[in-house]
Amino acid sequence: MSGAFAFEVVASCGRARSGRFTTPHGTVPTPAFMPVGTKATVKGLTPDQLRATGTGFVLANTYHLVLRPGTALVRELGGLHRFMAWDGPILTDSGGYQVFSLSHLTRVDEQGATLRSVIDGELVELSPESAVDAQRDLGADVMMALDHCPGDPTDRVEVERATARTHRWLERCVRRFESSASHGEPQALFGIVQGGAFADLRARSVEAVTSHDLVGYAIGGVSVGEHESAMELAVDAAAPLMPTEKPRYLMGVGTPRDFYRAVRAGVDMFDCVTPTRHGRNHQVHTSLGRMNLRNSVWARDERPLDPDCTCATCTNFSRAYLRHLCNSGEILAGVLLSLHNVHFFQHLMERLRRAIASGTLASLEHEFVVALQQRAAPDGPHTSGADGAAAHDATRADS
Repeated sequence: MSGAFAFEVVASCGRARSGRFTTPHGTVPTPAFMPVGTKATVKGLTPDQLRATGTGFVLANTYHLVLRPGTALVRELGGLHRFMAWDGPILTDSGGYQVFSLSHLTRVDEQGATLRSVIDGELVELSPESAVDAQRDLGADVMMALDHCPGDPTDRVEVERATARTHRWLERCVRRFESSASHGEPQALFGIVQGGAFADLRARSVEAVTSHDLVGYAIGGVSVGEHESAMELAVDAAAPLMPTEKPRYLMGVGTPRDFYRAVRAGVDMFDCVTPTRHGRNHQVHTSLGRMNLRNSVWARDERPLDPDCTCATCTNFSRAYLRHLCNSGEILAGVLLSLHNVHFFQHLMERLRRAIASGTLASLEHEFVVALQQRAAPDGPHTSGADGAAAHDATRADS
């Protein structure tokens, strides 16, 4: 591993592990959740608010920053850390997910992808080389290789074609990464494992991707609308085969239920727009399940969102007040609910790390499941059953 980067497993419980991932901008304990800052901002939250939730690592999106303000301008202004006033680690998605999510605006061939800008309709060329160059400009601690995410993870012919192309694109990314120079602090490149919902293709992809000696590796092509059993198969097939001495990143996931499943398989890092997107849409994740704050049952409820939460939202405001903000269309509603959700996710990561260290991961997961089943009903219309599938309406572009 590059001298500026290090990964250490400090405890394990079955395949689950707790560790430390060191980057030029700090060390992050794992399992870790990265809030998504698509356009160099985690929507509605300041850097200080993010830090207060326990966030140490954030994600930004290369495709959207290429469109606006342009990665060369970000480099001119001192790089992404300075630009967004975030002094912790930053990971940038290569834009490969937008090749999938904006497929109606995209043409893919061996050279790369041509996307039509969602801003002005202009054509944007995205290749393995330009993805690396753009992320060099941004100055992210961790950059992702450009991959080809198949449109249907259950279509074997399509998945085989996209997975093979991902491997060829990775070779080009590695060559460009090794021949180009960082504009500032050292940077790392992660490769992405594809293979859809097929265990043998996932294993084959792990072998191809990890043949490159990179700082870390990711599992891609999940949370793209597939049944959650297909996502579980993909993770279970790939994660245990990935190098034990390097971080494993599951892209675009998830929800608390997803976290438990993936951590059990040995995953170390996560990202998803769920906490902020749900916050802006008046949904909150709590120890009692998921709640819709627009529901009239909360109109006179003076309790905090979550009696077990110490975030600024739960410490200072009642459910009744938060419902009033939601129904009044106040901007503050999205801010306060997003703040709570991100804090809830980060607190869950902390609990997972402690449970791995103490060997109590199974009992923590059982406690979580029981809480959703038994505590939701008496307390009002919490939505415990929706928790597992909720991530599948999310993307890594929180716009």
